[in-house]
Amino acid sequence: MRAAIVWLLVLPFRGYRLFLSPWLGHACRFQPTCSAYAIEVLEAHGPLRGLWLTICRVARCNPWGGSGYDPVPPVPNRKATK
Repeated sequence: MRAAIVWLLVLPFRGYRLFLSPWLGHACRFQPTCSAYAIEVLEAHGPLRGLWLTICRVARCNPWGGSGYDPVPPVPNRKATK
């Protein structure tokens, strides 16, 4: 079920990269681009956290925001070692 939700959330970003991005040009402020970041973070972190991280990233993509290398955060290890 989780994979199906992630697939549905990733679909618009893949469509954007395929159809709109070539027409709009490559002017993203970050590396990886916001669409590549969204796909990677959704696949790594799942639908809820991935969608939240994507929203935060797109909100930073503005003229007064940052720029440069902004990788996907690593997936936290859920096993507690004591």
